[in-house]
Amino acid sequence: MLRTVTGPVRAAAVTGAVLPHEHLRADMRWAVGIDSDPYRWLDEEQAVIAELRALRTGDDPLGLVVELTSIGMGRDAAALARIAAGSRVPVVAATGLSTGPFSGAADADADTLTGLLMADILDGMDDSGVFPGVIGEVGCWGAHPTPAEERALRAAARAALSSRLSVATYGQDGLAMLELLMIEGLPASRVSVGCSGADPAAARKIAESGAYVSLGSIGVGAERAAAVALDLIREGHAGRLLLSSGVSRVAQLGKYGGPGYGHLTTAVLTGLREAGVEGETLSAITHDNPLRWLTDGLTSS
Repeated sequence: MLRTVTGPVRAAAVTGAVLPHEHLRADMRWAVGIDSDPYRWLDEEQAVIAELRALRTGDDPLGLVVELTSIGMGRDAAALARIAAGSRVPVVAATGLSTGPFSGAADADADTLTGLLMADILDGMDDSGVFPGVIGEVGCWGAHPTPAEERALRAAARAALSSRLSVATYGQDGLAMLELLMIEGLPASRVSVGCSGADPAAARKIAESGAYVSLGSIGVGAERAAAVALDLIREGHAGRLLLSSGVSRVAQLGKYGGPGYGHLTTAVLTGLREAGVEGETLSAITHDNPLRWLTDGLTSS
């Protein structure tokens, strides 16, 4: 069973594609002292609902969205529930401590941070009655994790082990973040490593470890995402690949001329098909892989 913002959903009931790394509501202006910046906030419920609804009924129907706005990023659990209900697309929400300037947890130890995450998982987020179904996104703001970010990653791993939820990371040093999680005993198969730099060598090592390589087509760029994905597929790592659009800003919505949540389909999957990747493989990448990542801890003994 997947924990979605509108209640439990059986993984087997998700028949469409899954977007495993998206933002539907976020606000990252406060940490940098900016009042209004369309590149640092996303608060357009009706526009998001309209996009998701259109994708749900499109040629490649959308079946689930994993929303990775964590603590410190302007998370709004109640808004996510309204978006899921309005679009009729199930949404998995996240708990976790965001990177550097946004987490607000620089001085807390790992045990304290673990308790904070477990409170979300057991009691619901922000007094909303909405429960998270994944831990993330957690990661590093700079080139390497800071001591505070290391504690946040350790807390994510410990909360994942206690709750059996999976973890999503994001940042430049994906291998270091994965290593920290695995040192805590979290299996690599329960980790999605967001590759912001899309370094092919690092992506290969992540896949070889048994973790998932997560590529957002907007952040990485469609051509780059398709190229890294194609390399992994040809090297036999299609089963360790997650692909998403990666919307996180108002300016990226289709309403404002941005690529929107359908960018993965229009810009990346089309390119992979033209490169000769079979439809069965693409279906496994966009449906089977994210569901396996999300449920690995729930189905293992």
